[in-house]
Amino acid sequence: SEKLLKVATSVPRDNLVSLGTCFGKFTKSQKFRLSVMALDFLAPYAKYKVWVKPGSEQSFLYGNHVLKSGLGRITENTAQYQGVVVYSMADVPLVSAWCNPCAFQGWGVGKTLTSSSSPQGFGVAAKSTQECRKVDPMAIVVFHQADVGEYVRNEDTLT
Repeated sequence: SEKLLKVATSVPRDNLVSLGTCFGKFTKSQKFRLSVMALDFLAPYAKYKVWVKPGSEQSFLYGNHVLKSGLGRITENTAQYQGVVVYSMADVPLVSAWCNPCAFQGWGVGKTLTSSSSPQGFGVAAKSTQECRKVDPMAIVVFHQADVGEYVRNEDTLT
């Protein structure tokens, strides 16, 4: 943003390494792990969404996966291991996602959020839409990857 650019002008060029928003980090196995800081940029383009029941929202925000028993709705034709944005039933975004070099296939271009609320997290579908209909209530349907609760849980390590 322009505000960030103006602040950066006060830092000498020799001391400035980079400028902008950190979307994530590479792991030791060379996979890219998206951080919660990328959520505001990715959520408006999310093609696949999951809605979580009120009883499961807090569990998700504490870093737990979403179980079938906590699943309210899921976008039709969501494939297994597809990146998804998780929302509460009141349309407040909550989900997370693990990213490899091909991970952006789940983020559709040109899509916008119908909610005026800000996103809460993002993730990966553990089961496809069809599998979710017939799976055990205690089965994991969305793998947790990041949520806004990370700001509090990991404030010392977030960069």
